[in-house]
Amino acid sequence: MLHHPTLDLLHDLGLHGLAKGFRDLAGNPETAGLGHAEWLGLLLDHEVTLRRQKRFEARSKRARLRQEASVEDVDFRAARGLDRALFLKLAGCDWVREHRHVLITGPTGVGKSWLACALGQKACRENLSVLYQRTPRMFASLAPGRGDGRYATLLRTLARVNLLILDDWGPETLTADQCRDLLEIVEDRYANGSILITSQVPVDRWYEIIGNPTLADAILDRVVHNAYRIDLSGESLRKRQTAELAL
Repeated sequence: MLHHPTLDLLHDLGLHGLAKGFRDLAGNPETAGLGHAEWLGLLLDHEVTLRRQKRFEARSKRARLRQEASVEDVDFRAARGLDRALFLKLAGCDWVREHRHVLITGPTGVGKSWLACALGQKACRENLSVLYQRTPRMFASLAPGRGDGRYATLLRTLARVNLLILDDWGPETLTADQCRDLLEIVEDRYANGSILITSQVPVDRWYEIIGNPTLADAILDRVVHNAYRIDLSGESLRKRQTAELAL
């Protein structure tokens, strides 16, 4: 008879996971023999699990990942040169905690963005903040910010997350303003946060994409020399899937 008032009180206190656990345990005859400490432990497990799930959902929403992907669903059988050992190491997210970077390059359709989102999703699960940006759109949003006073705020948004994903870098040469934008982003994150970049352009050609030799040296020195690299190859996975569906 005390179940309903107790549940109401737990919800009033914001202990929704504990309330759910209380309801589940009370309705399970197998828990009748549990001691007080065992009951309390199970109730706290419910509360912790729910809070972790809510934090993960909030981080995932703020990350704005382009694709629903997870490291558990990566297909290592696909012929694209993905190093299984390296990727599983990156899935541990220590590189984010160590403020290192990841560069994923390869032709279109080999899954660069999907792998980036999978690592981003795993970082969210590891209680790390993430923000996904398509590089062309990021530069497009920064440009008007210089004139309307939002530029510093936009840069702070990019700087404060643990992991910034810059998807679809290149192949067009950056403008002078974009070069300066990129330097500001990289400088803000140097030794403070991680960057994951995907690109169709091999890393050894990034110098020419930046164009300005002085800025290129400054940017690449801060990114490339502290990064894990995944160089993919092979035909488009999308084309392969379309061909298989046609059979």
